[in-house]
Amino acid sequence: MASADLRQELVCFICLSMYTDPVTLRCGHNFCRVCIDRVLETQEGAGAYSCPECRAESRERPALWRNTTLCNIVGRFTSTQPDQETGISCTYCIHAPVPAAKSCLHCEAHLCDNHLIAHSKSLQHILSDPTTSLGNGKCSIHRRILEYYCTEDDACICVYCSAGEHRGHQVKSLDEASEKKKENLRDVLQKLSTRRAETEKRVQSLQERRREEQGKAAGVTETVIVLIRDIKRQLKDLEKRVLGEISRQEERGSLSVSDLIQQLEIKEEELSRKMRHIEELCNMSDPMTVLQEPDTGDLCTIENRKRRHTQVHATGDLDVGPISGTLHTLSDIIAGINTGIYEQGSAVILLDVQEATDLLLDVTTAGYHLQISDDRKTLSWSDINQNHPETPKRFECNQVLSTRGFSSGRHYWEVDVSKSQRWKVGMCYSSIDRTGCQSYTGFNKKSWCLCRWYNNQYTVLHDSAGIRLADNIHCDRVRIYLDYEAGQLSFYSLCDRVRRLHTVTTALTEPLHAALCAWDGCLTITGGVGSWKRSP
Repeated sequence: MASADLRQELVCFICLSMYTDPVTLRCGHNFCRVCIDRVLETQEGAGAYSCPECRAESRERPALWRNTTLCNIVGRFTSTQPDQETGISCTYCIHAPVPAAKSCLHCEAHLCDNHLIAHSKSLQHILSDPTTSLGNGKCSIHRRILEYYCTEDDACICVYCSAGEHRGHQVKSLDEASEKKKENLRDVLQKLSTRRAETEKRVQSLQERRREEQGKAAGVTETVIVLIRDIKRQLKDLEKRVLGEISRQEERGSLSVSDLIQQLEIKEEELSRKMRHIEELCNMSDPMTVLQEPDTGDLCTIENRKRRHTQVHATGDLDVGPISGTLHTLSDIIAGINTGIYEQGSAVILLDVQEATDLLLDVTTAGYHLQISDDRKTLSWSDINQNHPETPKRFECNQVLSTRGFSSGRHYWEVDVSKSQRWKVGMCYSSIDRTGCQSYTGFNKKSWCLCRWYNNQYTVLHDSAGIRLADNIHCDRVRIYLDYEAGQLSFYSLCDRVRRLHTVTTALTEPLHAALCAWDGCLTITGGVGSWKRSP
């Protein structure tokens, strides 16, 4: 009882709850700071302010003084009271609030432990945990306890509802329906848990892939930095060598010209002296003196011979031999860069060549109007039937395959197409047909090729479907790049620079052979097969 009486003293007159940040007016009454502020705001403009409890008035808005002692008492009282999670008090404890232990849906009342003992044990009185929504447990129409669940209307009903508007419907008890729904919810929870686990696994996989891509990007970045740094170093060395050679030749030529100028200046002075002497002789009137001087004809002949000799030795041009060799080294560097850098989609791939093996043409597959060179690198078209021996591998069309097939790894091979106007280069399975229209590369599901027609139009063909390329293409040399595991076949032009023309992506199921076809001129495999790995 003492606790209840103390609680009454700690209740705000305005909100009827325990004080929150209590303040005191001049009259001595205490209120929550927020509560009294709201009251005073409503009294503004009335000409006077009054205490809500004793009605004591004042002309000016009263000052609010924080009641520190009362605030401490409220804090200590609250800390000594048992935890009331629900905050629901017993309906029948009118003298002081007592926490409710149960709620009766039939009576719509909250019961403490003492009143629960005396409560009716009738089946009509359904007890539940303390709840503030007692009205939800009764039918809004008949005000009876909701005891059943209609599965057809998906609604909780009372006994009168089941005999009335829900007559003939499938009805279950609330507990049975609740358990059934819980089972369904558990199944949904299990499925959601599985999906969440799959999502988490996918997220982890994508995160791992992102880390791998970041690692690859970092590796490629480092490779590019090293490559460019090495190129800069080589270019600086070349610049130093070329400029040094030019400076040496310039200095050597300058010294030679300076010596020649000095010699000519001496000669000029000597000739001037002789000319003055001759002029003096010409002006003399004494014939004996003139005739006694030596003849000057031989002197002029000797001077002309000396002048020609001096001119030959003085003439010299810049020796471009060493400079040309250095510039060829620069060309080799650039060629090496073009060989090691490839465009793949929107990305740049750096390739390190590991090995190179010869790619040879299979004579037993060559068409009847094709001639194969002795080194098996060149095919030439002829309008005369070559009368090749019949073999199961031989094509009827102007086509030939390579002896080697590729079933893994990354490879490339190059073809010189400058001596043919109509040709096709690509790759195909060895199981391709050898006769009929299906035997042509690009006109079946077993082959892919790049072809050129008379009008300089380039097309990529597969299964009789063509992809027309840009009109500004001109290439005398073609490179075919195969990434077997990725299922990618790319075609490159090697004329001015390494330019990717098109990439085909598909699932490869058999070993691929190089395929060449020509209707005029000749095609030549210019290099071996390069096999490489991607730079880390």
